[in-house]
Amino acid sequence: MTWKDLQTQQWEADVAEVEGSHQVAELAAVIRAFERFPEPFNLVTDSAYVVGVVSRADQAILQEVSNTTLFELLSKLVKLISHREQPFFVMHTRSHTDLPGYIAEGNRRADALTAPAAMAPLPNIFEQAKLSHQLFHQNTSGLVRQFHITREQAKAIVATRPSCNQLALSTLSAGVNPRGLKSCEVWQTDVTHIPQFGRSKYVHVSVDTFSSAVFASAHTGEKISDVIERLIQAFSFMGIPRELKTDNGPAYCSREFSSFLQQWGVGHKTGIPHSPTGQVVVERTHREIKRVLNQQQQVSKIETPQTRLARALFTMNFLNGTFEFLNPPIVRHFGANPQLNIKERPPVIICDPETGRTARPHDLVTWGRGYACMSTPTGLK
Repeated sequence: MTWKDLQTQQWEADVAEVEGSHQVAELAAVIRAFERFPEPFNLVTDSAYVVGVVSRADQAILQEVSNTTLFELLSKLVKLISHREQPFFVMHTRSHTDLPGYIAEGNRRADALTAPAAMAPLPNIFEQAKLSHQLFHQNTSGLVRQFHITREQAKAIVATRPSCNQLALSTLSAGVNPRGLKSCEVWQTDVTHIPQFGRSKYVHVSVDTFSSAVFASAHTGEKISDVIERLIQAFSFMGIPRELKTDNGPAYCSREFSSFLQQWGVGHKTGIPHSPTGQVVVERTHREIKRVLNQQQQVSKIETPQTRLARALFTMNFLNGTFEFLNPPIVRHFGANPQLNIKERPPVIICDPETGRTARPHDLVTWGRGYACMSTPTGLK
């Protein structure tokens, strides 16, 4: 924080490092201001969050907040304001303006004081990998690919986390079921139960047997309406499969489900009744989802089931890999799609707008209204 001394007419500053989010740092600065100035003063800030909290803090009743640091700061602020004898005024000003006057000048000075902390250099690659693993708990091969560290370094990072070390699975591909030769050829789908999700404990899972890309959603039941809703969501994320393999559950064997798949042009196969190995790929995916959720529970324990599941799916689809396939599943799923490959089209003759000369034919890569891209000896133009 910064202020202008009335006697010397000089700007003074009080700078302290605070760990946490921007809101935590802003609250800590406000508390410091109330502690430093018991006399009447004006509090000027460019944070609408601070203005809202301070204006409502007088005699407020604070409910429990899951963030311990934030709860302690809010409690301290409420106490300071409620027991304050001298008046104060809180004012909101717009940030990053060139307006004249001491209010805008003070705000610019406060921004300048925070700039060194905001522009602090990033830690080295190994430390970045450790920080990323603390948040997402990706596996060893995922760390190797993302941060270009050695396999031994990645194993050392994973070994420092007890939850990852105890719950670690083999990074080799699982299952001997028939797999697709390309993405969206064969999917396996099933339902698993995650009790800590409460009413939304029925997690419907679909996995592409070629790329291992996963889509899952939490529902309150296993009815046909839940199955259809989940599959439409999966289609919007991973595309439409040529064939869907399921167990012999009532919803999957219903006439309504058969009609739904026929409408979308999806083939349907069921496994051998009462055979636990008929859905090996998706069963292993169930275990992988639960493993990642358990690893991330310290980070995401206050989040909703849908958010926790989305965080786990991000780790599995975008970060994790295997040493057999170093790329994550989402890259294999969409990168292997031949429809996404750039194909050269018939040669075209172009006229150079600068010289007015006609150039020899070039291979057309893509074109649209008002633009075109050609493959030339010097590269794409």
